Amino acid sequence: MSKLTKQQTVESAWQRNAELGPFDFCPVRTTLNVLGGKWKLLVLSTLFEGSRRYGELRRLLPEITEKMLIQELRELELDGIVQRVVYQQVPPKVEYSLTEQGQRVQPMMAALVNWGQGYLTRTGAPPLPASLPPAQRNR
Repeated sequence: MSKLTKQQTVESAWQRNAELGPFDFCPVRTTLNVLGGKWKLLVLSTLFEGSRRYGELRRLLPEITEKMLIQELRELELDGIVQRVVYQQVPPKVEYSLTEQGQRVQPMMAALVNWGQGYLTRTGAPPLPASLPPAQRNR
C-alpha cells in the first residue's frame, strides 16, 4: 500500500465530502460541533490535569446534571477526544482521560482562558457577560 501525499490526502477528503453542503466541511463548524456546548470545554479542562473517575468529574462540576455529564462524556468519546477505560473490579471503576486528539485541544483552551481573563478584567465594562442568566450576574 503506497503512502498518500499531503495533496492526495486533501483531495481525497474533498472528494469524500463533495456531496455535503458548503458548511459541512468547514473547520470552524467541525470544531464547534465537536467541542461546542455549555459543558464540554469545562469537562475537558478537568481532564487536562489527568485521568478522572466519573465521581470526581461530578464533584468538580457540581452544576452539571448527571444526565448531561454522561451525554457530554459519551459524545466526546465518540468523537475521539476522550477515552473511557472500564476496570473489571468490584466496585466497578471507570476512568476518563484525554486521547492524543483531546490533548491537542489544550493550546486552544489556554488561548480561550487568556482571552476570558482579559475580558473579565477590561476597564469600563460590565463585570460579567450579558449572556449569563440574571441570577448569576447579580451574585
